[in-house]
Amino acid sequence: MGGEMMVKNMPLKLGHTLTVTGIPNAGTNHFEFYISSGDDLALYMDVRFNRYQDMRQVVCNSHQAGRWGAEVHQGGFPFKYNELFKFTITLTCQEFLVLLSDGSEIHFPNRLGATEYKDFSSDKGVLIHSFEIN
Repeated sequence: MGGEMMVKNMPLKLGHTLTVTGIPNAGTNHFEFYISSGDDLALYMDVRFNRYQDMRQVVCNSHQAGRWGAEVHQGGFPFKYNELFKFTITLTCQEFLVLLSDGSEIHFPNRLGATEYKDFSSDKGVLIHSFEIN
């Protein structure tokens, strides 16, 4: 079983790409990945396996000043229980570009507008294998 993963003070700057690999825990309903700035979430990524009437989807959002933004539902669903996944996140001034392993993309606005984010975390539904910024 995977636990929470938290990385602090590892800067993702404009133009840099974060690559994450991991394995979703068997039977988990979902797992979440976060890029945060203080108490705000710049990117909240919820990989949903069988929540909400068996709909498998990746949902992105942000949480700023105590409020959630509008959800973004894009991309495919290349995630499988107990199988290694890989996704990349590239930070630009305008957006987080998430590239999933099936070649699909998620374009999520950089709503906080920062040029650097240093804190990343995930929840208990996934075991993170690697985490790299370049």
